[in-house]
Amino acid sequence: MTEPSQSNPVSAWGREATRHFYELGPEEILDAVERCGYRCTGRCLALNSKENRVYEIEVEAQERAEESSFVVAKFYRPGRWSKAQIAEEHEFLRDLQQHEIPAIAPLPNGAGATVHELESMGIFYTLFPRQGGRNPDEPDQAQVKRLGHLMARVHNCGAQKTAQHRVRLNPETYGWNSLDYLLEEESIPEDLEESYADLVEELCELSFPLFERVESQRIHGDCHLGNLLLRMDQLYLVDFDDMVQGPCVQDLWLLLPGRDRDSLALRDVLIESYEELRPFDRHSLKLVEPLRALRYIHFSAWIAKRWSDPAFPLAFPYFNTRNYWLEQMEDLRECLSYMQDGDSE
Repeated sequence: MTEPSQSNPVSAWGREATRHFYELGPEEILDAVERCGYRCTGRCLALNSKENRVYEIEVEAQERAEESSFVVAKFYRPGRWSKAQIAEEHEFLRDLQQHEIPAIAPLPNGAGATVHELESMGIFYTLFPRQGGRNPDEPDQAQVKRLGHLMARVHNCGAQKTAQHRVRLNPETYGWNSLDYLLEEESIPEDLEESYADLVEELCELSFPLFERVESQRIHGDCHLGNLLLRMDQLYLVDFDDMVQGPCVQDLWLLLPGRDRDSLALRDVLIESYEELRPFDRHSLKLVEPLRALRYIHFSAWIAKRWSDPAFPLAFPYFNTRNYWLEQMEDLRECLSYMQDGDSE
């Protein structure tokens, strides 16, 4: 089976869609929102997002509402996700909402659709309700227990369906495919290419058998504290853009990524609370360091694929420096060391 991919636009049409994406202006943004049945007041605020273009839009009062309100318009980067892949993200969000799990589902239009397209530009977009809140602080033991319960509920829901079109998180998709792209685009300094490639190959080969022993399902995929919102003591999960079919442990280690004794003790609390609502495969803890390494590799390829976006050289000015790749190799060697010593359990 060929894995779904996070491809870059390579055709002339794809390049044109990407140009439109970079040049999205207020007129196109407000018109897109009004096509979904809203009347905009004209207030439009760009929100922080490197991958997509996201805007907070004020709209006029709807039926049974006395005051104007806000929606969040998300325009997807062309070439990354197909319409079917975006639809599976939305389906997962609706499933979570139906199970009363605090995630923010997209707003349907009058026909019930949530994936819309600026056809002349080749850009998909969707609307979400605005959700206020702040990112939570580093969690204490009580908050970690809440997170364990929350993630168990998310994974119970995620296990009920399969996302046929989403990326499978494994050494092939996040490791070897990312390496191939970095080599093809000559993103790595020439004198470091061979060493970097050998290191990635070793990590992927060592990791591959571990992934074969662990089940994959729908998960958030990028579940760090920055993708949680806290409002009035309620935690909300946001930004399912990196939703994948992957091992459940991915969502757990990202919440508590530290390797120190205190972090590992909190991770035990997280798993114990998780197990109150759902079984956890403790063998999958062997995947923590492989998943960390794959995240590093995938992140480098993610930047490389978007280097033509004017925002990326500004956000990552160190990416095309020799020091960046030396630091990446050091991080990967550290992961490899933990894997070889068996300390990722």
